[in-house]
Amino acid sequence: MKILLVSANTEMINMPVLPLGMACVAKAAEDAGHEVSQINLMAKSDALNVLIGSIREADPDVIGISVRNIDDQVSSGNRFLLEPVKAIVETCRSHTDAKIILGGAGYSIFPLYALEYLDVDMGIHGEGERSFVQLLDALQKNQKLSTIDGIYDHTQGIKNPQKVEMHIDNLLLPEPKKHIWTLENVSDQVIWLPIQTRRGCPMDCSYCSTPTIEGKIIRKRSIDSIVDAMKSYSSSGFDHFFFVDNTFNLPPSYAKSLCDKIIESGLKIKWRGIIYPWKIDEELVSKMADSGCVEVSLGFESGSDTILKNMNKRFGIDTVRYISDLLKSYGIGRMGFLLFGSPGETKQTVIESLEFVDSLNLNAVKVTIGLRIYPYTTLSEHARKIGIVAHDDNLLYPKFYIENGLEDWIRMKVGEYVEDRPNWIY
Repeated sequence: MKILLVSANTEMINMPVLPLGMACVAKAAEDAGHEVSQINLMAKSDALNVLIGSIREADPDVIGISVRNIDDQVSSGNRFLLEPVKAIVETCRSHTDAKIILGGAGYSIFPLYALEYLDVDMGIHGEGERSFVQLLDALQKNQKLSTIDGIYDHTQGIKNPQKVEMHIDNLLLPEPKKHIWTLENVSDQVIWLPIQTRRGCPMDCSYCSTPTIEGKIIRKRSIDSIVDAMKSYSSSGFDHFFFVDNTFNLPPSYAKSLCDKIIESGLKIKWRGIIYPWKIDEELVSKMADSGCVEVSLGFESGSDTILKNMNKRFGIDTVRYISDLLKSYGIGRMGFLLFGSPGETKQTVIESLEFVDSLNLNAVKVTIGLRIYPYTTLSEHARKIGIVAHDDNLLYPKFYIENGLEDWIRMKVGEYVEDRPNWIY
């Protein structure tokens, strides 16, 4: 079959992001014998016209649309990002009779309700490499879809739960300049090639949607396969890598072995990752620096032990300070994150957080006011219990939690801090 895969994400909220998930699906479909074309609408000023040209060129039997973001997660002046996706769907419909299938991280949080909003028949919840190929096979042979894991079919009432692949080495990484390549029209920005070394997160933070998308069990790729892929990417001109795992340092033994392998490979690269500030020692930080780590996202979210406990974090502020200082001592840049307004937040905890983060002397601080409420989280249960969210609200349209009575004061206080701190982003 002829397949056109479309990355619908046009947002550069923090930085341009390459569509790794779509590239993995493209690799799987191509390996199964299908003719695959891809289009990344990021940085396309005339995205819909470019899409029309791709449809005409590919003449697809099936169009897969990857939905990365539902909204911009900003509580003030929030933008609902399924609206532009709807325009992409309508453009596809008006220029082809191809079957349209949704997928992607954002879609997977709301597999049924996103189908209904976008008026699309089918979607794949969770990992798409295996399910998409099975779906293509079933469509080609006119077979029933009811046995395919992760398939949602609005017209047939099929709502199959995802089944995670425990051995993710079976899901091969995409190839450079064939399934994944650099962006056009962003030449003034460094593109960090995304690599996912493991999937799933067991941390169970009160507000996080990752378990809904990837599951709660950490599933690791073989380290040899990761470094072999990085060698291939490096030989194709990529030398900046972004490990997109939500918890690069967990488990620590795996992270250390990966760093060792990168060092042994002789790769001259720079990389960044996301660190859960827990179970990090000097040996790991040293290996990270030696393997090319230049900056990390330090996901602590609060500088108050009370709020960290309410968020179900496994660490306290003393641990955050120790890890931050350790990273700094090895020359690794640190970007911190503050998330204000969660249950239990008070003026005192806000001040504690601001003063704590200020004392860390981070390279950058990203401040967010209000927690986006996602389904199947402890936060959503609490919000329904106290009446912030109705019991029948599917949460597709963004709702935010800000502890009652604090919003205006927090915005004023944060505004005062940001004025004198140019490295704080708000």
